[in-house]
Amino acid sequence: MKGLVVRSTGSWYDVLTDDGRRLTCKVKGNFRLRGIRSTNPVAVGDRVEVGNPESATDEAAFITEVFDRRNHIVRKASNLSKQSHILAANIDLALLIVTVARPETSTTFIDRFLACAEAYRVPALIAFNKTDELTEAEREAQDYLATLYGDIGYETLSISALRGTGLAELRARLAGRTTLLAGNSGVGKSTLLNALIPEANARTADISEAHQTGMHTTTYSELYPLPEGGGLIDIPGIKGFGTFDIEPEEVAHYFRDIFRISRDCRFHNCTHTHEPECAVVRALEEHRLAPSRYQSYLSMMQDKDGGKYRAAY
Repeated sequence: MKGLVVRSTGSWYDVLTDDGRRLTCKVKGNFRLRGIRSTNPVAVGDRVEVGNPESATDEAAFITEVFDRRNHIVRKASNLSKQSHILAANIDLALLIVTVARPETSTTFIDRFLACAEAYRVPALIAFNKTDELTEAEREAQDYLATLYGDIGYETLSISALRGTGLAELRARLAGRTTLLAGNSGVGKSTLLNALIPEANARTADISEAHQTGMHTTTYSELYPLPEGGGLIDIPGIKGFGTFDIEPEEVAHYFRDIFRISRDCRFHNCTHTHEPECAVVRALEEHRLAPSRYQSYLSMMQDKDGGKYRAAY
């Protein structure tokens, strides 16, 4: 019996079968995805084969096979540097929710997320949330980031999940698509989810006044159907984004601006760190490349050497 994984707690999975049933499933035996070292071999969005539920024990069916994925997004597992954590599979869009204050989303986090979306061939959309709460200086900071990423080639939107501002435009972007909803804790993902899909009843929490950071309210991943068609995959808030299985020589390929500029480098294998006649370093010196983008690039280049998970701040 075939079905779609719509919820994952890490140990249990809800599968919506092709005949309309929703089954609670376990992973059979020592089942692992071939060639992928992952803490969660099955992810929301996966198409799976489920064993005969009538023969299941302990009131659970078993997932016996995961079908080939069209794509997926992974990050480095937070406590296991040699393992990945699959955020979602078979997605049409990665929606990154960003806030410039309360809490502030770092450009390092944004750049790492975008680079991983590029690596796994998933289109990305940046939505700046909480626009109703911004001071004049914060609005200028948001405008700068929107211009920066817009010039690179990413689509950006300004929204207020609390006030409903910009949600009609966002709905149009999401209609008919399976979208990964991602962002740091506290950026308003749950508020946005409730605004788009009221029946989701996602829990929300206040920002920590002491640290101006969010508190986790989502503890598992789940796919919610959108009224306009398609669905949103809500995942727990991410504090940091460690890259997995990306070699240093590949990193520049996933930074659109750096990759374009690098075509003018003297050496085809330039690392953009010390080589003579490096077009990327020259662009940085001539203010044609944002320093934040270059620092994020260097940060990802160091992931292999660091051998550990890298937080967003």
